[in-house]
Amino acid sequence: MAVAATASLCNRNRSPFLGRFPPPPPPPPPLAGKTQSGLCGGRSFRAAEVRALFWRSNKSLEPRETVDLSLGDYTLTTSGAEDVSTTESRPKQISLSVVSSISEISSSDWDACALDATGPEKYNPFLSHGFLSSLEESNSAVKETGWMPRHIVTKDESGTVIGVVPLYLKSHSYGEFVFDHSWADAYYGYGSRYYPKYQCCVPFTPVTGPRILLRDSLYKDQVFGIVVDTLKNLVAKSQVSSIHITFSSENEWHNLKEKGFLQRLGMQYHWRNRNYTCFDDFLMDLKQNKRKNIRQERKKISAQNLTMKRLRGNEIKAKHWDSFYTFYRNTTDNKWGSPYMTREFFHNLGSKMGDQVLLVVAEEGDELVAGALNLIGGDTVYGRLWGCHPKAYYPSLHFEACYYQAIEAAIELNLKTVEAGAQGEHKIQRGYMPVPTYSCHYLLDEDFSKAIEEFVAREATQVKLVMKLIQDSGPFKEDIQ
Repeated sequence: MAVAATASLCNRNRSPFLGRFPPPPPPPPPLAGKTQSGLCGGRSFRAAEVRALFWRSNKSLEPRETVDLSLGDYTLTTSGAEDVSTTESRPKQISLSVVSSISEISSSDWDACALDATGPEKYNPFLSHGFLSSLEESNSAVKETGWMPRHIVTKDESGTVIGVVPLYLKSHSYGEFVFDHSWADAYYGYGSRYYPKYQCCVPFTPVTGPRILLRDSLYKDQVFGIVVDTLKNLVAKSQVSSIHITFSSENEWHNLKEKGFLQRLGMQYHWRNRNYTCFDDFLMDLKQNKRKNIRQERKKISAQNLTMKRLRGNEIKAKHWDSFYTFYRNTTDNKWGSPYMTREFFHNLGSKMGDQVLLVVAEEGDELVAGALNLIGGDTVYGRLWGCHPKAYYPSLHFEACYYQAIEAAIELNLKTVEAGAQGEHKIQRGYMPVPTYSCHYLLDEDFSKAIEEFVAREATQVKLVMKLIQDSGPFKEDIQ
């Protein structure tokens, strides 16, 4: 077992960050005459070299508890530009603290912060108390699954909640969709520990939106700065490697750079509504061969005796969620290996989110055979999860359920965008074009931070180039902007 483990470690691809840092402290002198050979292609290692190889376990470690849940009190000050005669402009006290469950914050307080952070027109359902509490109450995002809730709450001197931050102490990097496994490898290669880390995000959800959710006030910018400084201090206080704010808004992305965070650029594929009145309007904007391909794909649905339905709110029954969970498990078993969400999550989501939930289902006769889960935001249809009956295959059904039905729903509801999740170059020919996504990273170790800063800069150059190439060769007619 030990030989196999060592050989596997030696044969792993080297992290792009190894060799970019000052060497670790030298190990103790080797014991005279002690060698281990026959590992890694016949190379011989002194005992001290092998011991250095295993300074830290490459397995997820149990996150440390935050001992002091109070993060301090702060005084807000007036600026010279403010009217000192107004009550709002007087200095105020705010306090920051950590809660270990979103249930410790009322849904009205949390949702008021989330709504002010986005505005009603950009309402993001994934930032709601209903969605996040569904994850926790269903044991999907909890300590036992490596997602220890550590949400930040900001209150003014009267006890009113004026800000919240969805934050988790993580013992791994799964369910994030902004990949940092090579960073962890580099830490381990240096003899340091990458996990646990803080993750500021919506678990399992690669959807862009603000992450520091603040009520509107004259002091909003001040509060933002205090919250960010507190997050950085929390990294040092908790003795973790880093904090990662993923799929942030573009505005946060720029502001966090000024606070010492590294900027990382990613890419997704979104569909944009150009004031279409029907699906055929959209098709007429496509090049002829793309338009023909989509029409052929859609014809396959009726040819297979499938009926598509879009269900919302009370139209979605317990039987639909049970069937969808079976479909979801079929997808995860075939692709990911383990599901992130439990059966209870989907039932909780349906009961809490109401008409914000759109479940696309496919029926063959009276039997449900596939489904695609969407959430409805202020101006966007968010496509999330898909699954099909494990004992059947229906050509083109995935494209119909996940992409074309979402487009029809956006047109019907007069919404601007369809976000169809992470990755998937096959979305391009179906009218989903690349858009940038943003994440911010603060690492306590300065040497690692400098190396990763160089990496994300090179990565961003590549992302921008790929986006331009796709835009230049996209599925739309040349006169369509």
